[in-house]
Amino acid sequence: MRTRSLLFRLSAAAAILIVLALTLAAFGLRSIFNREIERRAAGELVQVVKVVAAQVRIDAAGLPVLDVAPPDPRFEEPYGGLYWQAGRTDGRRARSRSLWDFALVVPGDRPEAERRVADLDGPNGSKLLSVVQDVAVPSAEGDVPLQIVAALDRADLAASQQSLFRLLIVSLAALGLILAVAMSVFIRLALRPFDALGRGLQTIHSGASRSLSGRFPDEVQPVVDDLNRLIAFQDAAVERARTQAGDLAHALKTPLAVLGALARQAAEGGRKDLAEPIDEQVTQMRRQIDRVLARARAGIAAALGRKSVMVAPVAEKVVRAFERLPHTKTLRWDRDISPTATFPGEEGDLTEMLGNLLDNARKWARSRIRLTITTAAGMLTLRIEDDGPGLPADAPQIARGRRWDETQPGTGFGLAITRDLAEGYRGGVELGRSELGGLSVTVAIPTVRGSKP
Repeated sequence: MRTRSLLFRLSAAAAILIVLALTLAAFGLRSIFNREIERRAAGELVQVVKVVAAQVRIDAAGLPVLDVAPPDPRFEEPYGGLYWQAGRTDGRRARSRSLWDFALVVPGDRPEAERRVADLDGPNGSKLLSVVQDVAVPSAEGDVPLQIVAALDRADLAASQQSLFRLLIVSLAALGLILAVAMSVFIRLALRPFDALGRGLQTIHSGASRSLSGRFPDEVQPVVDDLNRLIAFQDAAVERARTQAGDLAHALKTPLAVLGALARQAAEGGRKDLAEPIDEQVTQMRRQIDRVLARARAGIAAALGRKSVMVAPVAEKVVRAFERLPHTKTLRWDRDISPTATFPGEEGDLTEMLGNLLDNARKWARSRIRLTITTAAGMLTLRIEDDGPGLPADAPQIARGRRWDETQPGTGFGLAITRDLAEGYRGGVELGRSELGGLSVTVAIPTVRGSKP
């Protein structure tokens, strides 16, 4: 996909924004969930503190004891991760079996309160989330202050948080996939009018239509209207140019006919020295007019996007016309013509190009002429070869593979007109030496608008 494509840019921007949004959501939700897990854990520890506070008493020896311990089995497993402790200020305490030989120490640098949450050091270097509450328990000697602690290993909290985070990542990945698919569908639907616009322009380029039809969204319709106005203006301008070129050609042909008549009169009067130069110049001027008209006609066809014509029938017709000439019956005409080849212009221009090239080959061929017409990668290629003398070795202006230059002598107007027609269709002509031994003329014309040979 091209990086200048609007579809690529919108898709890339959407993908980046989706990834960024989901990434921020992942970290934000993780923070929220972690706080919620800690809040719930602290709430459970508060319940443990309440149970211990309700069950603790001071025995005859002055030790705090619990008649009924909290029922969670983790309290019975040494270093099981869940702990409780009830202690007096003098160090006498009761604790869960899970603490084993470890005593929880609550920092004394904080003011006492009924209940508070604190981080404590646990057994085996663990870190504990704890809830601490100061209570007074009645005894024979009066109310005894006790500090009750319920604690949970933060490693258990971290495991729960990681498990939830993994589920969160999977969920967000699935959400991202759904959003990507939805965004792709949305972008394609949003760009569909431009696809219709492109197809409409293609029909104009191919000559099938001269305007963009159909209904477009309000954002695109002004562009379509302007394009239709521009196409109509171009058609009118080109048509005027063609009419003016034709009028000019007809206007010049009348004086040329008069000059030709004067040349013939001079020749009949014995003034051949005057008649021959006049006749030569008249012929040159007529050929120049033909060239200019051919070039203008080709340029108009290319600009207006005329309908394409099938090449094979036209080529066969031209070859058969040459085969019927008396002095060409001894020539062998080889043809390799693609049945799907099309010419992006008028049939008359194709006929003139083929006629000029085949006529040139007929003049120089000894026994064989080969016509090859192919189409590939948006290019129409016409190649005419003969087994004549070919190009002279000391002709640098027409060396093998070099584009034809009309300024060199000895070329004739047939090839020049062919070159003008080819260039009018954004193509070109190249000369070289054929495998048959003679001249090879290759005409390359793009069949796709905007292509170059």
